[in-house]
Amino acid sequence: MRRLYLSLIAVIAALHCYIAWFEIFAWTSRGPAIFGTLPPEIFVQTTQLAANQGVYNAFLAAGLIWSLLIADRMWQRRIAVCFLTFVLIAGVAAAMTIALRSGLFQMVPAALALIFIAAERRAAH
Repeated sequence: MRRLYLSLIAVIAALHCYIAWFEIFAWTSRGPAIFGTLPPEIFVQTTQLAANQGVYNAFLAAGLIWSLLIADRMWQRRIAVCFLTFVLIAGVAAAMTIALRSGLFQMVPAALALIFIAAERRAAH
């Protein structure tokens, strides 16, 4: 169970590293292709907003990576739960404000990791 949720945390951290890179550095170059339904001029107009959002995604990735580096299992779980909860909430917000699909990419892996952490903790007690 532990390997499974640690693997999920690594995948989620990598996803948020990619999202941060995309929003900070590739918003105007790759954004129109990814969000094809939006007018291309919107990307130039929202570059600063996207970069700001990218910083938040970078913090999510950093927190998840930090959790992978903590040796004490109890504190590792606590930090992981904290940042996975942040990701889950961000996914809910994305699903409500952008598109369900955008939110699902964040919500499902985070929810699964949280479930596996809870199951491992329950099994240990």
